[in-house]
Amino acid sequence: MMNMDLSAVIEEMETGDQDSALTALQSYNKQMNQCFTFNRDEQKDREEGKLQKHLGELVLGFLDRELQPSCLLACLETVRILSRDKNCLDPFTNQFAMSTLARYASIAVDSATTPAHSQSVDGQEEDAGGDEEETGLCSKVLKESSPPSENPDQEMIVEALKSICNILLHNETGQMVAADLQLIKGVAERLKQCHDPTWNYEVRFFDLRLTFLLTALRVDVRAQLAQELHGVSLLGNHLEATLGLCCSGTLETARAGFEGIPTEELPPLSRQQTELAMEILKILFNITFDINRRKVDEEEAAVYRHLGAILRHCLMSHADGEERTEEFHSHTVNLLGNLPLPCLDVLLMPKVQQGSIEYMGVNMDAVNTLLKFMEKRLDRGHKLKETLLPSLNLLTESARIHRETRKFLRSKVLPPLRDVKNRPEVGNTLRNKIVRLMTLIDTDVKDCAAEFLFVLCKESVSRFIKYTGYGNAAGLLAARGLLRGGKDPGIYSEDEDSETEEYREAKAQINPITGVVEEEQPNPMEGMTEEQKEYEAMKLVHMFDKLSRNHLIQPMQLGMDGTMTEMTTEDLHKLTNKPLLQSEDPPNLDSEDEN
Repeated sequence: MMNMDLSAVIEEMETGDQDSALTALQSYNKQMNQCFTFNRDEQKDREEGKLQKHLGELVLGFLDRELQPSCLLACLETVRILSRDKNCLDPFTNQFAMSTLARYASIAVDSATTPAHSQSVDGQEEDAGGDEEETGLCSKVLKESSPPSENPDQEMIVEALKSICNILLHNETGQMVAADLQLIKGVAERLKQCHDPTWNYEVRFFDLRLTFLLTALRVDVRAQLAQELHGVSLLGNHLEATLGLCCSGTLETARAGFEGIPTEELPPLSRQQTELAMEILKILFNITFDINRRKVDEEEAAVYRHLGAILRHCLMSHADGEERTEEFHSHTVNLLGNLPLPCLDVLLMPKVQQGSIEYMGVNMDAVNTLLKFMEKRLDRGHKLKETLLPSLNLLTESARIHRETRKFLRSKVLPPLRDVKNRPEVGNTLRNKIVRLMTLIDTDVKDCAAEFLFVLCKESVSRFIKYTGYGNAAGLLAARGLLRGGKDPGIYSEDEDSETEEYREAKAQINPITGVVEEEQPNPMEGMTEEQKEYEAMKLVHMFDKLSRNHLIQPMQLGMDGTMTEMTTEDLHKLTNKPLLQSEDPPNLDSEDEN
């Protein structure tokens, strides 16, 4: 919109005439409805920015008057459009403006007398745009807006919610004011009405989007929803209602009207169900991300187990389309990773039915789905840290705490070893793919991959080396001080030997460093006298010493405790006096039982 047109809108607004304002705003809104970018040259930016701010002030003034519904709606639409521009939010980030929008969104609460701005924002990226506005305590008490029993004007509610979301997304001052106004309490009251057919999809969606933004950007609001407002239980019930579930006393879920039908055979969730469910999952992630770092009491554990049962249903459900299903499952996996580890047993609770994957008498459908999800992300190879680690970590911790899960995963990932001619990282099996991750530059990914296989090997060093090769395993073993072999303490069951005949026949020829049988190589020292061997060894030591003194490398040595320590110049000089040291025998690969 050109400056003169915006000025014309302002002129009509300044007359105070409702009909004139309505016509001008409707024209402005129609023209700007699809405008989401505000990249203008500097001079125009300043001029139009001033006009936008002035228009925002005038519109807020109109919203404080008794107007026709059509004019109120036009005003709210204009606020929504203006609030997209992060540089022109000043009129909307003060207490009066935010409380006015909260009133139209029907989420205003009795009072806003909380301590001002006691907590900083978490993960804030945008610069605050309204530092000049005074954001003290609200001077007037707002009456709590209860939903109209008949035909509420939900279009105005949605417009107000969208405006508040825009403000929170771009402006730190707006976030602080929203926290002071206790908007989370107002929206939580409406979230409790998840079974009330009064509210349409858009109201429900933007209630959840507002909750997500508040919990993502404000530490204090996140804690308030989780603790004071019992957010996990509240949102768990909301998720259950959104998916149309009925939960039995045995923590087995079923979609209402489809009881007894396996989850994978249910019709796909509608697009609206999926969108609402994903917003709920994101909010739950925000308020539970630190739960598994602390102990939970019995009452909390019951809430999380109930949530876990719902998440299992999400994991086994399908949305409309493969891409949407994968996104839905991704949010589900992220949240499952936050749950207290003992509560993950709900993944194994459903009874084995016809068509279920059974292992040791346990239903492994959910674990198998997680494994397939992880492998799909692994095959894609894109942003592994963000896309792969949540599912890989979840499988690792599930295998660590549940024997049946570990044994099932081991049967899929580390079946009895038959291929002794190809290196562990060569090939297309799941074991090969995960071993390849163990040598990536990204330490988070390689450490997580190594930890997963180490747990499947019951944290046995010899078994770990057998399946990955000493070279691939060295990183994890060095970090744990296990390069000399041994076994990490852990509660693992004793299992039967599952050594294959192919491995048994070839194990004497297997190179423990590479993990495969290699062709016999000629001895480079063959034909040398002892003096010549010693001379070559001394040459090598002096080369290492020179590189070390020039800070090009840092020689390391294996300590008695199994950890790597730096070699000093003095250590290298000692080697010149005793150049021929007997190497230690490699770890015995047969010292542990299989499986």
